[in-house]
Amino acid sequence: MENTLAIEFEGVYGKYKITRDDEKEVKKYRLALLICGISFTAGLLHWLLIGESFAWVWMVPMCISLGLALKWIHIYVQFLHRTLQFFWAIGAIGIFALILKGNSTELISDLVSKPILILIIGPYFAAMTGLGFKEFFCFQRPEAIGLTLLLPISLGSHLLGILSQEIEMILLCLSALLLLILAIRKFGMDAASDIGDKSVFEYLRSNG
Repeated sequence: MENTLAIEFEGVYGKYKITRDDEKEVKKYRLALLICGISFTAGLLHWLLIGESFAWVWMVPMCISLGLALKWIHIYVQFLHRTLQFFWAIGAIGIFALILKGNSTELISDLVSKPILILIIGPYFAAMTGLGFKEFFCFQRPEAIGLTLLLPISLGSHLLGILSQEIEMILLCLSALLLLILAIRKFGMDAASDIGDKSVFEYLRSNG
């Protein structure tokens, strides 16, 4: 089967084509982002409506799906891409270390009562914030800038003890909801917009 689509694009550094493999990668990125948004939102709802017992379970698909999203995301500057992946890896190790350290049912209460633990999982959310910033920078989606601002404010406030826990929770829930909205709206976009200008990628690769 022909691997390239009929549409050819004129990039900054020449013409390029969007392949079927490119389209599949975009679909996988969007699906991973959706799973991340669903897991983040469901985990918070579980905590608020049912209680902290087993609410930590949602952190597993949330963690894995963000890692996959950062694998398939298209970012021109490779250093920035690798930096987000590095933050995700460090944060993921921290999350799974906390899950495996003992009584996992106490993980949520530990995060609430011991703000210093934010330093362990913080890199994961830094990677999520970076993804949100990329989406806003490229597409000016309002939900992306909301995610980029509210998530670090909520976690940073909890670490430093600036805002009340109620306000922190509201900001965290809004962040999760905005991520979910961002992920859902991605499916209405043309694949080429997520792929970006492939001629720029080729130029940076050949001159890097």
